Amino acid sequence: MLHKTYASERIKALPPYLFVEIDRIKKRLLKEGRDIIDLGIGDPDLATPDAVISELYSSARKPENHQYPLDLGLSVFRTRIAEWFKMRFNVELNSDTEIIPLLGSKEGIAHFPLAVIDPADLVLIPEPLYPPYRSGAIFSGAKIKYLPLNQENNFMPDLESLSRDVLKKTKLLYLNYPNNPTAQVADKQYLEKAVSMANEFGFIILYDAAYSELSYDGYVAPSILEIKGAREVAIEFHSFSKTFNMTGWRIGWACGNSDLIEYLRQVKSNIDSGVFNPIQYAAIKALDIYDKHIAEVKSIYRQRRDIFIGSLFRAGWNITPPKATFYIWAKIPSKLSSQEFCKLLLEKCFIIATPGLGFGPSGEGYVRFSLVKSIPRLEEAARRIAEVL
Repeated sequence: MLHKTYASERIKALPPYLFVEIDRIKKRLLKEGRDIIDLGIGDPDLATPDAVISELYSSARKPENHQYPLDLGLSVFRTRIAEWFKMRFNVELNSDTEIIPLLGSKEGIAHFPLAVIDPADLVLIPEPLYPPYRSGAIFSGAKIKYLPLNQENNFMPDLESLSRDVLKKTKLLYLNYPNNPTAQVADKQYLEKAVSMANEFGFIILYDAAYSELSYDGYVAPSILEIKGAREVAIEFHSFSKTFNMTGWRIGWACGNSDLIEYLRQVKSNIDSGVFNPIQYAAIKALDIYDKHIAEVKSIYRQRRDIFIGSLFRAGWNITPPKATFYIWAKIPSKLSSQEFCKLLLEKCFIIATPGLGFGPSGEGYVRFSLVKSIPRLEEAARRIAEVL
């Protein structure tokens, strides 16, 4: 054991990573022999498509694919991303200068502030939040201003309420739609407002689009790069994790403003050695089968959403069905705090859910469920919850 604390001030400033704490509780309960239904972390239970696995296998058998990857990744991978982006969003990207592969979008999001933030630069972070927004800003030494997301502002940051002085000092704004954890969606009108303000006041928008492909009921999530003026101020992050059930593969990409992409590349070239080439080839295959695959995945999550929310509604808990993501962001139907409510679910129902407070102060009073279990397990979870309601 160390005789004194050597932790940096940055490390001391970090709160415990939410899902690490939840995983500890889960392991303890499993050791006790409890039948745990884990609706906490957003880790899909669905399998990675067979065609993607087969491509990984065949590519990994080629010795030339075992060397260090290039900083910018395989040219053929970046080209395929550009083709998919054109098909999906009708936005043309330069595959050489406006796309960079990532070891998952989380990695890129956490590293990006190191590329553009100097100590004491002002960063705007909506909360409740995805934890790497906060940790990336802390590691870069940023000054953070949190923008509350609540029912009153429709879970959208109220940018127009910010003073001109704050906006002039802002260096970076985080936006994430479809949103984790609230499952809220953004329309182009809102994005146009954000892009206009970024151009006027000279700040960057980091747009996290990890859940852009999991949408329902006719809603189609836009890319911020569809908005006029976004190429001047925005960088957008995409992930294979949720779309293709590839959370453990660690593959994603960033795209957008060429200068911002280059800054991120410089950070990454000094920290990591790129994505294993066979995983890039497997990701190409995933994009190739996108149309058939995504229709099936969306159908599964839509069914799960409707059955879970329907069962809770019959038990007296009225929850608005989300138009995107595989999360349920639910207002707690009692005066219990979010931590107390989740403790109740653990002790009485053996269900793991995520307390809203864990995502930030504005998450208090809410709980997040992840629809990452089969319909029978979700029905069982709803039955147990109904008993305590």
